[in-house]
Amino acid sequence: MCRFLAYSGEPVFLSDLVCAPVHSLIHQSLHADEGKTETNGDGFGIGWYGERAEPGIYRDISPAWSDENLVNLCGQVRARTFFAHVRAATGTATARANCHPFAHGRLLFMHNGQIGGYHRIKRRLEALIPDELYESRRGSTDSEAIFLLALANGLAEDPVGAMARTLETVRGLMNAAGVAEPLRFTALLTDGEALTAYRWACDGRPPSLYFREGPSGIVVVSEPIDGRREGWQVVPKGGTLRARRGGPAVVSGPEAARRAA
Repeated sequence: MCRFLAYSGEPVFLSDLVCAPVHSLIHQSLHADEGKTETNGDGFGIGWYGERAEPGIYRDISPAWSDENLVNLCGQVRARTFFAHVRAATGTATARANCHPFAHGRLLFMHNGQIGGYHRIKRRLEALIPDELYESRRGSTDSEAIFLLALANGLAEDPVGAMARTLETVRGLMNAAGVAEPLRFTALLTDGEALTAYRWACDGRPPSLYFREGPSGIVVVSEPIDGRREGWQVVPKGGTLRARRGGPAVVSGPEAARRAA
């Protein structure tokens, strides 16, 4: 499984959260504690919002722990909202186009999890993506396919409902194909102002997700970046977290997740 981090609030340097902490995302790329695999070396990506409405993105296939450009960039870029992701591939190629986050217009999306038996439903799933959105598909991951289908289902206007409808459709394809492996979906979406975090799974075992609110903003992570659990809140299984920059986070229950599962 992958590891990721999101921040929204007062502008900070990316390095303050991505590089500097004792259990930073770069450290987790080599020594994750709560992931399915300890090493997440199949590429990385960062996406941030600066002076423009649409985010900037930097992605590469090199391991995060060995990329000097990533460290340098994080030390220079100051942003109000940003995503960072280190990848552990689950059956698709190690390629720049398969690294998270994915962008469409003002939206950024990243995912930690998997569609069980994805190779068995990939063609049917991709056929559901409208042509105007499929033209944006650059990689081969299940994560990007979910993102594009969710966009077609109204993700920009209804982040929770659209994603529930999308995963409900995916589960239907899995069931029709006789796939017994689970759909696990811990993911993050933002437009630079509003942040939505999902922790859903059809088997009740979604990847980990934590958040911490402070005076400057909110941090959402796969694992606490300071190596401690104190001060961090767990997004419950089946839960959804929503926050707007400058406002408090709201965690809702598993109703939408039940629909999706």
